[in-house]
Amino acid sequence: MPAALGSIFAIVPFFPSFIALTSVQFPGVSIFGRPAILVILAFCALLAVYAIATMVRYRAAISQPLTLPLLAVFGAGVAAGCLGFNPVSGLLFTGIGGLGIVWQCAVVRFYADRYAAVTIFWAFLLSGALASATAIAMVAARFPAAQYAIQHGRATGTFILPGELAGYLIVLLPIAYAVAWRGSQRALRAVAWSALALGFTALALTYSRAGWMGCAGAFAFVAAMRARRRIEAAITVVAGGVLALLVLFNAHHDPSEDYTRLSIWQAAVQIADRFPLTGVGPFNFSRLYAVVRAPDADATAFHAHNLYLTFFVEFGIAGLVAVGWTLWRFATELRRRVANAAPANAFLAICVTAGLVGVAVQGLIDTVTIVIFGLWMPIMGLALAAAYGGDPSPSVDG
Repeated sequence: MPAALGSIFAIVPFFPSFIALTSVQFPGVSIFGRPAILVILAFCALLAVYAIATMVRYRAAISQPLTLPLLAVFGAGVAAGCLGFNPVSGLLFTGIGGLGIVWQCAVVRFYADRYAAVTIFWAFLLSGALASATAIAMVAARFPAAQYAIQHGRATGTFILPGELAGYLIVLLPIAYAVAWRGSQRALRAVAWSALALGFTALALTYSRAGWMGCAGAFAFVAAMRARRRIEAAITVVAGGVLALLVLFNAHHDPSEDYTRLSIWQAAVQIADRFPLTGVGPFNFSRLYAVVRAPDADATAFHAHNLYLTFFVEFGIAGLVAVGWTLWRFATELRRRVANAAPANAFLAICVTAGLVGVAVQGLIDTVTIVIFGLWMPIMGLALAAAYGGDPSPSVDG
């Protein structure tokens, strides 16, 4: 299981390329061909089969705190897809969401096993450092040219869209910060410092306004939870994010895009008003947007550019209730575990959770599929597992 857990965290930067297997018209360039994407997807499926078999052997999943809420989210997605306008369109990513439940359960159950924790952090941080370096190098080399042109020179890497890279980094950076400061393995700490430096550079080069504010929200959460002068520290971090937003507001953006979100949000509200119970189905927002958009609005919209509106539109009230149940259950369980955890474990759990807080802030003005389908569920599991205080001690060094 350590190798399997490490592998799934390591290959997250490849997940955005799965969108090329769907019929969705996305505004980006996938640098991987279809055969390579299918190989990665097959590898994920094999890892999931192994994880399920191992958990069945140890009866690991049913009694976990998030299993039922996450199954409710998955069930709402399946129901919305079957009752929606194109059941096939969201089938792939609904299935990947199901795999996310498997990995959440596996992380919670096996994190404390020998070598599991250290393998997870080695894999995640090393992969994150390499993904960040790749994105930076691709901007410097202006390669591929089509991606550089479409994204106006913004860092994207393997993530199809700059916002996807930003969402990934919002989750990665607080974890790298925790390991860099508290990890006991010198080599792992060096990797964590490298991930921090490269990750912040790549995040800056995404010029993602939502990403910058999400990262500020993540580190403000850490400051509010850990600093001596909590409120002052959190305000300082948020002020820094706002300053960066104001100074570089339009850098590498098409100025005509500045107010497109307003019309997209208006259209999303109209869609939700028409289909409130079960939504229109995963990845069907763009199909309905073309029907209800204002005449002077953007011609196409991939999603609602708001995480919560996207869930409402595509999963309906049933999906929102399931997501709310999951978040409430996660928050109460995390609070209980952190209260009883050793200081080092509590610090790590808070930093892991900070990434989730950051993407929640980013979600106010953007929808990042890599977070929903690739990171949200496993990272919740990682936060709960990191706070656990049993034997063997699941500290950042394993």
